[in-house]
Amino acid sequence: MTDRFEDNTAWRRALRREMVARRAALGEAQHAELSAAIVGHLKRYLPPPQRVAFCWPIKHEPDVRAAVDYWTASGALAALPVVIDPAAPLAFRPWDAETPLVMDRYGIPMPASGEFVSPDLILLPLNGFDAAGYRLGYGGGYFDRTLAALSPRPLAVGVGFEINRVASIRPESHDQRLDWIVTEAGAFTPQVV
Repeated sequence: MTDRFEDNTAWRRALRREMVARRAALGEAQHAELSAAIVGHLKRYLPPPQRVAFCWPIKHEPDVRAAVDYWTASGALAALPVVIDPAAPLAFRPWDAETPLVMDRYGIPMPASGEFVSPDLILLPLNGFDAAGYRLGYGGGYFDRTLAALSPRPLAVGVGFEINRVASIRPESHDQRLDWIVTEAGAFTPQVV
């Protein structure tokens, strides 16, 4: 059993590196074009949120801030995740263009202060994803812990590029299935197999 776990861990680590490299290979214009297509699908297919959490784009992830701006212009509150403790679920603080940001230990911008809010929609970046609705993140388990802990659970929407679609991420028992996946090709709900 241990060997299988170690094999899967090593396989997922290698897949993570490959997926990040695929995104990094996109040219700036292509990245912007694909991100804009994702934003269009988010606006078209998802119900307008009251409180939307999103991740500041890093490592060539899709930039979905235009969708967040669209929703906040209609009255939604935007929030960014904050790491309180490495073993705990994420918390979320409100964000707007005037919010002072600081870098967390991973170099990801987060609000320096503010009350915590509970999102009803979370946009999660995808290093890799499969048709069953599982995502491969960076390996810290933050979003899996967060989705498992939030009650009521927000709508969990993965945002990624088609170049990061794989047959299976080989989900583990802690992996949380997403409600929607949105790429430049469109929006879909996972297939339960």
